[in-house]
Amino acid sequence: MHTDSRGDSPETPVIPRLRGVLESIPTYKPGKPATAGDGPVTYKLSSNENPYPPLPGVMESVLGAAGSFNRYPDMACSGLMAELAERFDVPATHLATGTGSVGVAQQLIQATAGPGDEVMYAWRSFEAYPIITRISGAASVQVPLTGETHDLDAMADAVTDRTRLVFVCNPNNPTGTVVRRPELERFLDRVPSDVLVVLDEAYREFIRDEEVPDGIEVYRDRPNVCVLRTFSKAYGLAGLRVGFAVAHEPVAAALRKTAVPFGVSQLAQDAAVASLRSEEALLERVEALVGERARVSAALTAQGWTVPESQANFVWLRLGERTAEFAAACERAGVVVRPFPGEGVRITIGETEANDLLLSAAEAFRKEL
Repeated sequence: MHTDSRGDSPETPVIPRLRGVLESIPTYKPGKPATAGDGPVTYKLSSNENPYPPLPGVMESVLGAAGSFNRYPDMACSGLMAELAERFDVPATHLATGTGSVGVAQQLIQATAGPGDEVMYAWRSFEAYPIITRISGAASVQVPLTGETHDLDAMADAVTDRTRLVFVCNPNNPTGTVVRRPELERFLDRVPSDVLVVLDEAYREFIRDEEVPDGIEVYRDRPNVCVLRTFSKAYGLAGLRVGFAVAHEPVAAALRKTAVPFGVSQLAQDAAVASLRSEEALLERVEALVGERARVSAALTAQGWTVPESQANFVWLRLGERTAEFAAACERAGVVVRPFPGEGVRITIGETEANDLLLSAAEAFRKEL
């Protein structure tokens, strides 16, 4: 056994020197899975997953790609890039892919920020932001939400000469609230042109508010705007990990440099292409989920809850110190939600049966307040 040569006891094993900052970085907490085993059926409403199976044509494409597991995937994601370029009317050189939108978000920080730099975002927002920021060595600047949504004026005020990147999660995770066109444009006009603004639009397909701008239209005239999208939510490919960014060429090129080589599997690439070609079925499923979102929101409001208007595939309940208690009550009723201790719960819109169980649990809990 190797021992420490720096004067410690021979019995003391050598521990590799790890970065000290890791001790202060929280571990990402995924949504709790549904209960497995012989007990009652439990529905998972904790991870914003799509409850529907893969879109038509996707399974066939995946099975076709499965025969070449022994080969590396196309590192350039050529077929997917061509499909995305046509679908969104952007040059292929303005595209970059990664392992889900969170993977691309980490590439963005690696490309823009390091020790001494600042990365800004609203809080609470996507819980991966502080993790991937600290990993890069940059400092987080968290600007509190106002009324469960971004305070873009306060964020603009907080920009300094150290700010390198700003995340705007639209719709915001976990509150589901949105930033509308006038306030976003006013914000972008105030941000220096050398600061990258990332519009994280993981839930774009669920938006029905016409005042919420399409980030890809915004990016076209603004070289410092980058848009994140994913196939994990509306497209139902959460298990295959494929996301992409749309940005002007210098940013997109930097993202391709910071990507993990061969990070997006061939299965994921082919499934994403097939999903893009199944738009009619996609729109039907998204519309059904939007309808369920409206039903769940209306029912919770009727029970007496304050429910922020959501434009995502989830709803938010601010519960403060009763958050864990509510989550436990839901689990006993057969649904698993996502608690943020001391703040509230995020509830994914799932199958009708799951949503009904959630509403029954919420009504019973409400009566105890």
